[in-house]
Amino acid sequence: MPYACFTTLLQDAADKQCSLAECIQTREATESDTSVTQVRARLAEILAVMREAVRQGSQPDIKSRTGLTGGDAARLFDSVNRPDSVNVIGPLFTHILAASMATVELNAAMGRIVAAPTAGASGVLPGAFLTLLHEHDLDDDTLIDGLLVAGAIGACFAAQATLSGAAGGCQAEVGTAAAMTAAAVTYMLWPREESASSTAAANEAVNEALGHAASFAIQGQLGLVCDPVAGLVEIPCIARNATGTAVALAGAQMALSGLKFPLPFDEVVDAAARVGAAIPPSLRETAKGGLAITPTAKRIRRELR
Repeated sequence: MPYACFTTLLQDAADKQCSLAECIQTREATESDTSVTQVRARLAEILAVMREAVRQGSQPDIKSRTGLTGGDAARLFDSVNRPDSVNVIGPLFTHILAASMATVELNAAMGRIVAAPTAGASGVLPGAFLTLLHEHDLDDDTLIDGLLVAGAIGACFAAQATLSGAAGGCQAEVGTAAAMTAAAVTYMLWPREESASSTAAANEAVNEALGHAASFAIQGQLGLVCDPVAGLVEIPCIARNATGTAVALAGAQMALSGLKFPLPFDEVVDAAARVGAAIPPSLRETAKGGLAITPTAKRIRRELR
């Protein structure tokens, strides 16, 4: 198993005295035999697909092919504006949860989404990105930097653990998405102006914080099972994207507040690999355990046949 993926990235960034996003885009351009400009143009296209996925998935009439899911994102968005609605988490957080669910509802309706890192976990990253965009007045270049960071974190999980729910449970999908999002949000919102006098020190500080953010997120998802009702990526997957986004933002907030996870990120990923392998096969996308074998889930499966 490749080890110390994140440590290697940090060392590379330190040697080149650049941020992790800058380091990753240069590496991507080299490995794909293209230019940095072309790399960023491709990411801009990906960002556009994410935006459209949230827009389409937020429509009240959207339905999955089975009819089991659809419209919940629209209900969440609507609840923010209804004067009679009870809101315990505030408009911003509600919008983030709604945007996260919108993407995965569109996926269930056979719409076009971006796997981040998988289709079943595609809502976490855009849910956070495209809501914080307006709240913090972020431009597209900043979001593209965030995508680069998210990709680097996802690549570490792919190299050291797995991105497959069938191999490692939902911690491999929504858990990885939460870690990717936590790191990316931390990067995008890091207060660089406070360290403008020393670019190298500022880069080192934010690069290390990314690992703490991702670690805070994935440690809260270790052991998360994959138990799709009727074997479909709908229940509980869509709602699980929303709760995964909440975990991601918690990880980002802790890192942005200066908290440091006691264990190195690479060791946390290694632990995730071992935990994923220890999850019983019945709880790894087989629909033979967890929520998938409740009486109601069994009834749903029979009705869909």
